[in-house]
Amino acid sequence: MALPGARARGWAAAARAAQRRRRVEDAGGSPSPELAGRRAALYVHWPYCEKRCSYCNFNKYIPRGVEEAAMQKCLVTEAQTLLRLSGVQRVESVFFGGGTPSLASPHTVAAVLEAVAQTAHLPADSEVTLEANPTSTPGSRLAEFGAAGVNRLSIGLQSLDNTELRLLGRTHSACDALRTLAEARRLFPGRVSVDFMLGLPAQQVGLWLGQLQELLHHCDDHLSLYQLSLERGTALFAQVQQGVLPAPDPELAAEMYQRGRVVLREAGFRQYEVSNFARNGALSTHNWTYWQCGQYLGIGPGAHGRFMPQGAGSHTREARIQTLEPDNWMKEVMMFGHGTRKRVPLGRLELLEEVLALGLRTDVGITHQHWQQFDPQLTLCDVFGANKEVQELLEQGLLQLDHRGLRCSWEGLAVLDSLLLTLLPQLQEAWQQRTPSPVPGG
Repeated sequence: MALPGARARGWAAAARAAQRRRRVEDAGGSPSPELAGRRAALYVHWPYCEKRCSYCNFNKYIPRGVEEAAMQKCLVTEAQTLLRLSGVQRVESVFFGGGTPSLASPHTVAAVLEAVAQTAHLPADSEVTLEANPTSTPGSRLAEFGAAGVNRLSIGLQSLDNTELRLLGRTHSACDALRTLAEARRLFPGRVSVDFMLGLPAQQVGLWLGQLQELLHHCDDHLSLYQLSLERGTALFAQVQQGVLPAPDPELAAEMYQRGRVVLREAGFRQYEVSNFARNGALSTHNWTYWQCGQYLGIGPGAHGRFMPQGAGSHTREARIQTLEPDNWMKEVMMFGHGTRKRVPLGRLELLEEVLALGLRTDVGITHQHWQQFDPQLTLCDVFGANKEVQELLEQGLLQLDHRGLRCSWEGLAVLDSLLLTLLPQLQEAWQQRTPSPVPGG
């Protein structure tokens, strides 16, 4: 088997060749809607973990042994198949998630990247992110992933309190987390993200803020704050239901989030999305595609995708879900080239609802130009400009609707869910009336 470094060099060579083939298409400024339809992000799901965390209900499995050669072959095959079915010619970013993808071999990561680069144009500077857990990624292994083509890490740190880490079922300690974080920053400077949780049972605001301040002494330029969600079927959910643990206090969680935002803003971080903070321009390119309602392909067991398949006169974007269970998924990939279990065509209103709900998660919001890529007739001003409830939100300073578009204020980002209770029904009503203004842009 080729070394990861050799694989990465093969990917880079394939990327340069693809770039030469498509240089004419990429010339000029912003891509046209037609060209944008040929671009996508790629998500690769590695479904295996060492153990299941007490709060996690993701599609993951704790195997006795993994036939990695078979899994690698199927990931490569499905990536090639879906790239051809989608007509995507340029992959903007690749994200290896899970599960615990840092348990995979760097050879598997390199093989997938090489296959993508041979099937489409994968620019040599594309963002390639790997989710990593501290206990599965010693420094030498991180370096091997770098040689395989990974250039950004997302570390599931979650907490700096060992008691909380045990509560969450994590296999690492706070010391393990900080050691891995330091090594990751050495190998991927400016390209390391950290996940940090809030709203745990019995968690105190002051102690959590102390952890966050401590983390700021060690973290890189990207940080994600996630509130614990108790999911049915998880061990933590059962413990709360049985009274073994107290239920998380939503008011305390809201206070943690609000005060945490202030701490991060004072530390120079831009809150560019509801849960994500970056400084020095270290935004996640891959996740930005989701929030901008761009196309993305989901590869691997249980992966989700959104893209417009080519051929047979199709002009409709589809939501796709791959078969969940890894062995069944592999059988389907070997038989059909992909393991797509469910395909749901998205109507135009459904797509606009996604544009609205996802776009408003960002500090940029939805520009008029971006909205009109999805509906050139019904403008933002048509939908929201004259509605009394929306006007109240504007007057309260939670929303802004102007020549740039529609977006949340800094205060509005914190209460987006409540804003959508007004905005989504208004969009649905405007869609039914369909009385667009005659001038594009409103």
